[in-house]
This record gives sequence, C-alpha cells and structure tokens, in this order.
Amino acid sequence: MNIDESVARVYHDLQAQNPLVHCITNYVSMDIAANMLNAAGASPAMVHDTHEAEEFASIASGLMINIGTPSPPWVDGMHAAVRAAADREMAWVLDPVAVGATTYRQGIVADLLEHRPAVIRGNASEIVTIATAVTSGRGVDSDTGIDQAVSAAGDLARRTGATVAITGSSDVVTDGEHVLYVEGGDPAMPLITALGCSVSAVTAACCAVSDDRVHASAAALAMFAVAGQRAGADSPGPGTLRWRLIDEIAKLTADDLAGRVTRR
Repeated sequence: MNIDESVARVYHDLQAQNPLVHCITNYVSMDIAANMLNAAGASPAMVHDTHEAEEFASIASGLMINIGTPSPPWVDGMHAAVRAAADREMAWVLDPVAVGATTYRQGIVADLLEHRPAVIRGNASEIVTIATAVTSGRGVDSDTGIDQAVSAAGDLARRTGATVAITGSSDVVTDGEHVLYVEGGDPAMPLITALGCSVSAVTAACCAVSDDRVHASAAALAMFAVAGQRAGADSPGPGTLRWRLIDEIAKLTADDLAGRVTRR
C-alpha cells in the first residue's frame, strides 16, 4: 500500500468509525479543537477533572494531552488519563505547548513522556526543546526552522518510541526511520490561536482508527494542509480563515488528500 492509499484508508476509517476523542486541553483551544474534531468526523470530549479523567479515558477511542494552560489539578487529570490509556494500550498524543517557556512545563512533559505517548506533536521549537533539553521559542511561538528540527525529531522518536509530528511552514512526521513531509496550508494559519492544538486533537482521532502512527499523523496533517489552502484562497483575514477552515475540514474527501504526503 503506497502513502496515498494508506492516508486514504485512515481518512475512510475516521469517517466510518467516528471515534470518541478524550481531550485534556487548554482553555483557549477547547472550542476550536472540539469543532475541528466534529468537522473531521470524530466525537470530542473535553474532560480534565481527576474525578472522571481516568474513567473517561477508559471508554474513549483516543486521547490528546495538551499542556497549554497547566495547573496541578489538571496535570493530575492528565496522569490519570494516560494511566488508563496505558492499561488499554490506547494510543495517545502529547502536545507540549510552550514547553521551553518554564521549568514547570518542562517537568510536566518529562513526567508525561514516561507514559510513552504514541505521537508527540509540536512546533519546531517545542520538539527541539524536548529532544535536546535546550530551551527554544518564544512562549507558544516557534523560532526554529523545520529543517533544523528534523534531526532532533528523529533522535526524539528513537529515544521515546513515539512518532514525532512537527508543524510549521512545512510539516514533518518521523518515527526515527521514516520521514514524511506534508505541504499546503495558508500563511495566515499561525495567526489562529490554538490551531496547533486542533491538529493534535485530530491526530489523536486518526490514531484511534489506525495502528500506523506515522501515516495516521500524516493523514491529520494533510487534512489541515488541504483545508487551510482552500480556506485561505478566499479569506481576507485570520478571523474568516478560522471558520472557513472548519468548513473545509468538513468538506474533505479521501481523494483530496492524494499527493500531499511525500518522502524525501
């Protein structure tokens, strides 16, 4: 099965199975991530409290952990959920938002990595920070180019066993052996707050329907690459792009993703 066929299979299975995706994410991203999951063909649930996080993760199909607005009770909920995921051998996605900004975030990510995420999805600076322990970036923004991050991502993938997905002007997915690139999107997409969080949520949805973490991650990135390019073609600014992007995600077909994912 070639890349296009594998990505199309992930997309078909996502539509057919409508997986329930448990998200422990930040205040900023809850609305757009939930709407993107619905548009993509999944079912979102934003559940973070320790009283129910473990129980909810035991019934979900996928899990996404995002550290964008961390606090001790939320971190406790994250650990409860990933323990349940481990017990079920359920794939989960880690989004290490602004990991280089504070030592608190770095500690949270280090502890969560012990639970072996299936995918780590971040911008180039976030990935380099985790891989090298050298802080990079300005808060949630990346100041590291994709090419600089590819080597670090491969090292991180080999060390953790996770697939690493880097998003930016070009997107890269690697498991430490294979490297895939995804092209597309729109230059204004970085101006939409929490769009990366939404990509992580949809990546968790794709991993819920496929054991191939590399192609599942690539499928999620390809969805946003195509939808972003189409939405941006008729958007005068980021506000319009935001809602048009949701519409374009909902209008996608498997054929639309063909040719978006390549090896180099």
